[in-house]
Amino acid sequence: MNRREFVERTGALVTAGLAGFPLKSEASEKPLAPIKIKNVSVNFEREPLNPYRFKGSAITDSWQAIALLESDSGVRKIGLGTQGVLWSDSSVFAAHSESAGNALMYAMSEYALQLLKGRSFTTPVDLLDAVLPEVLAYGKKITNNPNLRKTFALNALVCVDNAAWLLYAQENKMARFDDMIPAAYQPGLSYRHSKVASIPSFSVGTTADKIKAAADEGYFIMKLKTGSAGTQSEMIEKDIAFLSAVHKAIGHYETPYTKTGKIPYYFDANGRYEKKETLLRFLDHAKKIGAFDQIAVIEEPFEENNEVFVGDLGVRVAADESAHTVEDAARRIEQGYSAIAVKAIAKTLSMTMKITQLAFEKKIPCFCADLTVNPILVDWNKAVAARLPPFPGMTVGLQETNGHQYYKNWEKLMSYHPKAGATWTQTKKGVYVTDSSFYDQSGGIFEPSAHYEALFADR
Repeated sequence: MNRREFVERTGALVTAGLAGFPLKSEASEKPLAPIKIKNVSVNFEREPLNPYRFKGSAITDSWQAIALLESDSGVRKIGLGTQGVLWSDSSVFAAHSESAGNALMYAMSEYALQLLKGRSFTTPVDLLDAVLPEVLAYGKKITNNPNLRKTFALNALVCVDNAAWLLYAQENKMARFDDMIPAAYQPGLSYRHSKVASIPSFSVGTTADKIKAAADEGYFIMKLKTGSAGTQSEMIEKDIAFLSAVHKAIGHYETPYTKTGKIPYYFDANGRYEKKETLLRFLDHAKKIGAFDQIAVIEEPFEENNEVFVGDLGVRVAADESAHTVEDAARRIEQGYSAIAVKAIAKTLSMTMKITQLAFEKKIPCFCADLTVNPILVDWNKAVAARLPPFPGMTVGLQETNGHQYYKNWEKLMSYHPKAGATWTQTKKGVYVTDSSFYDQSGGIFEPSAHYEALFADR
């Protein structure tokens, strides 16, 4: 580590200390024991959704993948994953029925578990590095798609990776989330927010009145899906009209959570814009109506194979699904992307740690985006969101959470959370309160869920 890196990392740790929470645990310094996986199993549950429209299509069904890992010492841990076929690879979604697309991803989770049976590992990061290439290759074969996106394989591995982290923590006597962050990734996850914004997401076609109603409830930053269906010319006209309606409805609202006091706009086009000129039309209109300075971030305006430079647009552009791996994130940064939407619940906690550390070293802010995940995974994501350095212009951590909007049985899913009812699981006036109890109890992610444990009672 050179002097500059030492100063940067030390500064981050000092900042974390000033927030009043411990910096790291002695557990992270202990020698790590190799863990051998003796048994594996997997199951899934289907959860109906209110239609969620993006990328020119919609999802109506969400598969919850549940993976079991058992070590040769007898420790059993269960990890969860929510499948996002349309988000992770829209070509697979388009080529199959919704259920078939989910079945293909689930088959990849099962394949990964079979690869792990009898294998030993020291850290989950090493384990992910070992199996990702094989799982991706298998996915290309069963989808008959040689260009299958890496994010599709990572999404399939979330349940496996989460189980591995829980197994790793218990085998090494790590009691808190902070304990299990490897030293190499601690600087990028060293902050301690006392509040995290709860960011709802509004699909393409949402009315401004519905967005205004959310603002009236206290939500101060909302994910607004653009990239309307139709041709590019039809899309931009609809997106411009949507921007005008939103700005008229909530542009004058005030919030204590931004340095300007104004409500910020977070747009996500999910790669629908084919040309930079089309996006410039959207931005020019924002300037015309006085909305430009309130745009906090525009996420994934272009497809990942579009290598246009975005650092000269005058707004912060974030990479999400195109930043599959840490190498992809580095390439996006070179293209002028100045923020990264990280998803421990969609691209694995292991890969997310790598990306947040790279972003920290490159001074690129991160925030947590959702995959319409279940309540337990919300707290896996929140564990990351609460520890990321502050996003420019914001005074709280940022986390998209839209499950309560789209799951038809959200309250039932909430009852599966081992800490259902805890203060940090509740949105209050647009934020989660991540106080000392949240950090002390690691958001409840180490505690078993009776519902999911029962799925493996006879295995």
